[in-house]
Amino acid sequence: MSAQCCAGQLACCCGSAGCSLCCGCCPKIRQSRSTRFMYALYFILVSVLCCMMMSQTVANEMKEHIPFFEDICKGIKAGDTCEKLVGYSAVYRVCFGMACFFSIFCLLTININNSKSCRAYIHNGFWFFKLLLLGAMCSGAFFIPDQETFLNAWRYVGAIGAFIFIGIQLFLIVDFAHKWNKNWTAGTVHNKLWYASLALVTLIMYSIATGGLIFMAVFYTQRDGCMENKILLGVNGGLCLLISLVAISPCVQNRQPHSGLLQSGLISCYVTYLTFSALSSKPGEVVLDEHGKNVTICVPDLGQDLYRDKNLVTGLGTTLLFVCILYSW
Repeated sequence: MSAQCCAGQLACCCGSAGCSLCCGCCPKIRQSRSTRFMYALYFILVSVLCCMMMSQTVANEMKEHIPFFEDICKGIKAGDTCEKLVGYSAVYRVCFGMACFFSIFCLLTININNSKSCRAYIHNGFWFFKLLLLGAMCSGAFFIPDQETFLNAWRYVGAIGAFIFIGIQLFLIVDFAHKWNKNWTAGTVHNKLWYASLALVTLIMYSIATGGLIFMAVFYTQRDGCMENKILLGVNGGLCLLISLVAISPCVQNRQPHSGLLQSGLISCYVTYLTFSALSSKPGEVVLDEHGKNVTICVPDLGQDLYRDKNLVTGLGTTLLFVCILYSW
């Protein structure tokens, strides 16, 4: 039986029909759900690889522990620190290959009416060959000629794509908060303690958002200068207050009775995270002090290591990305 199960798993690499051999070993799952799972798994694998490539700690460990690392970098003309293989430039190349991979299969599924067509079989199977294709596309992006022009153009594409993705994330968060509030409100019919739970969670969210804004106001602004940071904090803080007032306004309540402060509190936390991500990524301002020396302001004065290390922002963003993927799946 185990041999048949292994054979079925290997057959899944070539097509979806062979997976039927493994039905006795695996729990039943809809084909559409398994397909979404596999594509999400590919996306997560590439995202984890990008996080590793973007981490300076990983780059230093590779340099110290991988034999001939510097010789390999020099041999492929990637520089002594392998800037073409690690860092933001490398992430742009890998993401370009991943974007091409998913775009191809997005076009492949246009006007598919049933799961019996040839294109549907390709879409729902051949996972081993798809993994090879994904790896080839991500690797091939490193050999694109005129890298500087490509990176400059791809940065604009990345900025536009990031803006669209933030909108999608925002939509998913609002949908999740709406269902959360609706389910807990329905529970109050049988137990009034659900009201206390809603109030407690809402209070925690607003405390996190308010504490985050205060933290950024203390460490990312100063009395003189940092005008951009002050404007960003003021605008985003004002928007959080505005959406809170709109969520409990009579016109919204009449049209959507399940709307409340829980949704606006969750959105306020999300906006606070985005603000923190922007401020932590923004370079500090250099001014002259009273002694005529250059001083960096508008960054936390808690040590250079904390300022330079972006692992916290990267970790929060990656976690939020995976949570949205799992929720949409």
